[in-house]
Parts: sequence; C-alpha cells; structure tokens
Amino acid sequence: MAFTYFFRDLQTLELLTKYVIPVVNGNRYIRVWDAGCAHGPEPFSIAILIREEMSHFMFRNVQITATDIDTSSQFGEIIRKGIYPENEVKRIPKDIREKYFSRVGNNGHFQVSDEIRGSVEYSQHDLLTLKLVRSGFNLVVCKNVLLHFALDQQIDVIRMFHDALNEGGFLITEQTQKLPNKISHLFKRVTTNGQLFQKAKV
Repeated sequence: MAFTYFFRDLQTLELLTKYVIPVVNGNRYIRVWDAGCAHGPEPFSIAILIREEMSHFMFRNVQITATDIDTSSQFGEIIRKGIYPENEVKRIPKDIREKYFSRVGNNGHFQVSDEIRGSVEYSQHDLLTLKLVRSGFNLVVCKNVLLHFALDQQIDVIRMFHDALNEGGFLITEQTQKLPNKISHLFKRVTTNGQLFQKAKV
C-alpha cells in the first residue's frame, strides 16, 4: 500500500488555503481533483483544510474527486469507511483531530467525520490513459506521482490537467516537481514558496 499519512507535506497543502480558496470561494461549486490519492489521507486532509476556511453550509458545495491506479483494489473501500490507524492521524493537530475524527473500537483506530467523508468520492483511474475523469475543476492536486513518469509522460499528463481545469484554475504538484519547459506556458507560477500554478490563457 502507498506510504502516506494525514497532513503530509502540510506546507504545500496550505498553499490552497492561502492562494486558492480566496479565489474560488465565491463559486457555486468548488471541484477538486486529487490525482494519486492513495488510500485517502491526502484528499481528506484537503477537505479538512477547505472546511476550516468556510461554513458548513458553504462546504456542502465542495466536491473532491480522489483517484488512484490502485492495483490493490482496496482504496475505494478504505476511503468510503474513512477508518485509519493512530499512526496515520497522530501528526494531525489535536484540535483538528478532535473536531473531524472519532475513535472507533478499542484498537486505536479513528474515523473521519461524515461531513468530511461526504465531500470525497473515489474512483480508480490510470493517469497514463490521459482520459479526463471530468472537466470543470477549480484545483488539481498531484503530488508524489509525476516524478515516477518519464518526461514525455509528465508533459502529456500535465496537458490533461490543464484541460481538466476551469479558466484560472490551479495546479499543485510536489515540491520537487518542476513544470517541463515545453508546457510552462500553460501555467503561471503563483508563489515562489511552493509548486502552485494557475492555468494561463493560451
């Protein structure tokens, strides 16, 4: 199973609260694609960060599409239940953990709240098919995936992300992922503090 945990690479994820949410907050719907979501800690972390910035009423319009190639065929069920062992939630600040998680059973597991789970929908998807899961996203998050692809594959996948985004939509990648020069014109960099890009008019 992919190695990940809640609030991993928090500095990068917090870019969405500083730069993305203020731009998209007025939209009727806020649609996020988390590409390469593993078994769920990242899309749930994204959902929690967004929820912290808006009311319960507004958060009902947040839709997070979480996808992964998932050769184990287990991720969908794990995300649906939203139950995780303590070692995957222990890095979450105590106040956030108490707000969005509850203990289940006697074996040290925690379950994500109904509100947060309700904002995340999982589907199996192979990025290299270059098939859009849908279009009209305000934000695409793809971390710790592109670095495993050859350069030409990275270019094709990033073009697909560009097509999936609304005008002015945002792309977040891992800290070490640079946009290939061949397609750098498709996005403008939003900040020097992380890999956050905004779809450019071309």
